[in-house]
Amino acid sequence: MAKSGKRAAAKPEPSKADAPSTDKTWLYIAGAVVAAVLVGIGVYWWQTQSGPVAAGDKKDPDLTALMAPGPLPDIWLGKDDAPNTIVEYASMTCPHCAQFHKVVLPELEKKYFDTGNTRLVLREFPLDGLAVAAFMLARCAGPDRYYPMVGALFDTQATWAVPGAEGKDKLLLIARQAGFSKEKFDECLADKELFNKIVETRKRGNEEFGVDSTPSFFVNGKRLTGEHTLQDFETALGGGTPPDEGATSPAGDAPIEPEGTPGQ
Repeated sequence: MAKSGKRAAAKPEPSKADAPSTDKTWLYIAGAVVAAVLVGIGVYWWQTQSGPVAAGDKKDPDLTALMAPGPLPDIWLGKDDAPNTIVEYASMTCPHCAQFHKVVLPELEKKYFDTGNTRLVLREFPLDGLAVAAFMLARCAGPDRYYPMVGALFDTQATWAVPGAEGKDKLLLIARQAGFSKEKFDECLADKELFNKIVETRKRGNEEFGVDSTPSFFVNGKRLTGEHTLQDFETALGGGTPPDEGATSPAGDAPIEPEGTPGQ
């Protein structure tokens, strides 16, 4: 069942002692192991299970299929009965995604979401293992805190989206500010079922809807092209002027490559 979320600022909670009891020690061990292999698993999955979708194969998906329940329940920004829906596929380590969430999204909220005209559904499309971990933390925060956590991670992306084990350590610092204890952090990253569902969400986006770059948007089922600026969304929603036909620019990150992405 889909749920509605809010994009309020994440509120830190009082920190708790992290001394584990004997019966909880396994959580720390499992969490450490899972966090260590997330990157390798994510890259391996991309190399063996997925590949870029040819430009000629990119067709607008059937709206019913696009909005059908997936591996994870949709959580949206905006009102449940909004007549328009924007579906976004994003990665937490994607700079273009962070730019959208920091610059364009607040304007969309004021003009379309808060007025009940439109809602946004964010779906996980991680580019690397560190992005998987970040999405797992957002899901573990709960439906009401999903977008606040996503917003906090995008706002601080430059501080934690770095290669190697350092990225995981910095991710823990952000999670602590959002109220996660070390125990909760490790327990979340050890959730194999959640990990698999995020991977399946990405696989479905790629294979069924032709998503091969981030961010990718569908406005009422229509694939959005252009820079993904406020004007692009206004035009797609029927409230703006189409951009100059001669203007060209990249539509988000280039097709995914497993080499050189954060977290490897």
